[in-house]
Amino acid sequence: MKKIINSPADFVPEMLDGLVKAHPTQLAYTEDIHCIVRADSPVQGKVALATGGGSGHLPVFLGYVGQGMLDGCAVGDVFASPSSDQMLAVTQRIHGGAGVVYIYGNYGGDVMNFDMAAEMADMEGITVKTVLVKDDVASAPPAEADRRRGVAGMVFAFKVAGAKADKGGSLDEVVAVTEKALANIRTMGVALSPCTVPLAGKPTFTIGEDEMEIGMGIHGEPGMKREKLQPADQIAERMTVAILDDLQPKAGDRLAVMVNGLGATPPEELYVIYRKVHEILTGKGLSIHRAYVGEYATSMEMAGASLTFFRLDDELAELLDHPANTPFFKQV
Repeated sequence: MKKIINSPADFVPEMLDGLVKAHPTQLAYTEDIHCIVRADSPVQGKVALATGGGSGHLPVFLGYVGQGMLDGCAVGDVFASPSSDQMLAVTQRIHGGAGVVYIYGNYGGDVMNFDMAAEMADMEGITVKTVLVKDDVASAPPAEADRRRGVAGMVFAFKVAGAKADKGGSLDEVVAVTEKALANIRTMGVALSPCTVPLAGKPTFTIGEDEMEIGMGIHGEPGMKREKLQPADQIAERMTVAILDDLQPKAGDRLAVMVNGLGATPPEELYVIYRKVHEILTGKGLSIHRAYVGEYATSMEMAGASLTFFRLDDELAELLDHPANTPFFKQV
């Protein structure tokens, strides 16, 4: 293992300490450094939004805490769920009297701990509602969509929910529009290399130099299949076709497109992928409302990329366009 760290056990708290010190006007934390919140929290009268999950995925999850997006985030160790007590601490700190919405990926440990936190918050008179992100088309077929993992599409969910809350939406309205957004979001990824969790000290999996994993999860979960490495255009087409087959957009529909690097993919390669995606979508009569190319949900130093499509109507487009300002996401 070759990493710029001190002790593996100190990696996450030292990273969080550096992050908060680098963005003091935007981020703060409760008594526990793993409980990151907006520096101006709680925002009274606004529905508060919280997420959480394991470290190792920056900018997800904590990078989207800020104006127009999330109010707080509980952070676990690398690829490990935060505790229910940590999630409760975030909930208590960000609650401004209008309720709290939990938005996070569909993973067993997270679901268990967030549900426990919601029950504890309810006992304190804080109303919590949950929206699960299940956008990974590779992890289950459409008929079993409730088993799908939450991956990079959650960034669009954060954006829509944050905008609705920022505009004064009620708890039920924020939940409804976030669920509407997620019904129109799909993602698929391709991995070229594993990554190394500091505490483990060895790669999460092995893969040949001439191989790629189709549909790899962001924690190193198995994909749909392993194949020989293909040229960029073929990779882009594979992901695009898989998502379109699942999402079923019609000619004339508007999409937001995200080409996301998994941690070790140069931006130049991401733009090569976007070029082909753009060609395919416009060729099918689909309109691209916004394009996001860069690192939005990573997996430590994994090489590879994911592709996300978000089908928009007027309401969703307006919320996507709403201003936001976080340490890792700024839109004016």
